[in-house]
Amino acid sequence: MKIINPATEEVLAVLQDDTADSLAAKFDRLAAAQSSWAAEPLSVRIGVMERFMVLLEQDKSTLAATLTAEMGKPLTQALNEIKGAIARIKWLSGHAAKYLADERMDDGGGTLEERISYEPLGVVCNISAWNYPYLVGVNVFVPALLAGNAVLYKPSEFTTNTGLRIAELLKAAGVPEEVFQVAIGAGDVGKHLLGLSFDGYFFTGSYATGRYIHEQVASKLVPCQLELGGKDPIYVTDDVQDVAAVAAATADGAFYNNGQSCCSVERIYVHKTIYDAYVAAFVEQVKAWKIGDPTTEEDVYFGPLARKDQLSVLATQVADAVEKGATLLTGGKQLEGRGYYFEPTVLVNVNHDMLVMKAESFGPIIGIMQVDNDEEAVALMQDTAYGLTAGVYTPDGERATSILRRMDVGSAYWNCCDRVSAALPWSGRRHSGIGVTLSHQGIRAFTKTKAWHLRG
Repeated sequence: MKIINPATEEVLAVLQDDTADSLAAKFDRLAAAQSSWAAEPLSVRIGVMERFMVLLEQDKSTLAATLTAEMGKPLTQALNEIKGAIARIKWLSGHAAKYLADERMDDGGGTLEERISYEPLGVVCNISAWNYPYLVGVNVFVPALLAGNAVLYKPSEFTTNTGLRIAELLKAAGVPEEVFQVAIGAGDVGKHLLGLSFDGYFFTGSYATGRYIHEQVASKLVPCQLELGGKDPIYVTDDVQDVAAVAAATADGAFYNNGQSCCSVERIYVHKTIYDAYVAAFVEQVKAWKIGDPTTEEDVYFGPLARKDQLSVLATQVADAVEKGATLLTGGKQLEGRGYYFEPTVLVNVNHDMLVMKAESFGPIIGIMQVDNDEEAVALMQDTAYGLTAGVYTPDGERATSILRRMDVGSAYWNCCDRVSAALPWSGRRHSGIGVTLSHQGIRAFTKTKAWHLRG
């Protein structure tokens, strides 16, 4: 398997893919070692995660450079991702003792004690993503390990070097070799994993792949969590005071990480009274950002896309929109030369007959649509099969809350967007997935409960 720099198309590494036999051997090692890891005091496992944080901090510059080289993320954004991962690990480790401890449910006044305990699932499979390998990774393997599980971790084929570095640091921090194994390869390796007897499957990626995984493992009757895509809308109301500031903030929400985020802003609805001012400020901000090779140039905001095949997806969405009457204000095509670069693209005069407003883009492209009132905005925001996030920009909190309560999404944003907090559950609805990571619910997602009826 070749690891390719998307900025230059040069081969960074050639790795040996796992086979069905090697994966089965790794699973057997995990299964043999899991009970001894679970038997370690929770304080020991917490201490391991605390050391992992220290190692990430110490090596963050080298780790960020590796991530930038294989995925195309600008170096500053790569560093921000590692810092964000450290913050999440800190929260999860700091709250593990509270949420993994036994809970006594009776009032303590009788002879019968009622208690709930949280036991590890066993051996879990983590099929992870390339767009934020640190952040989406720690959402799964950190609470899984804290809860006493063994983990087979498959990093994306596009960020495997980063996945291997994560494994090295976890083991340097004290995770036993037999408790955390890495699967190397692309989709065929992922399919082999579905045939093994894991006690839980945790996937981050596209709806199509997530649905396939769910169908393949359903008969096993084990937990299967899917963190999938989104077509995340925001609505900018007529009472916004600083239109330019909101335009800049939402442009960043749409284009940060080249728009390669499940919670990136993917469609924008703007009240007609401020529409022209908003669009002008939005385009001005986008044009001010620099495109370039993040491994050799400074102050780059847009690097290459991580995957070559996404170039054609974006080109198709642009062509479809223009053919159906949209106006292209900036961008719209792949850059000439080496690398997987696509110009940041802004389309107006869009509607819901166009792919750009219906299908996930996962790239630096956005459609901005004018609306007459809140009711029209709500109807358009609801017109999707996805249910990850939705946001409203307005100084009126009551107005924002009223709109957001009508959104069938896992996360609601008022005057912010493209944001995740370790303290809050991260979940999707409908085509955006099932299950939850982060928060206390995300810690307990890697456990199974046992009810204790104790009469002394």
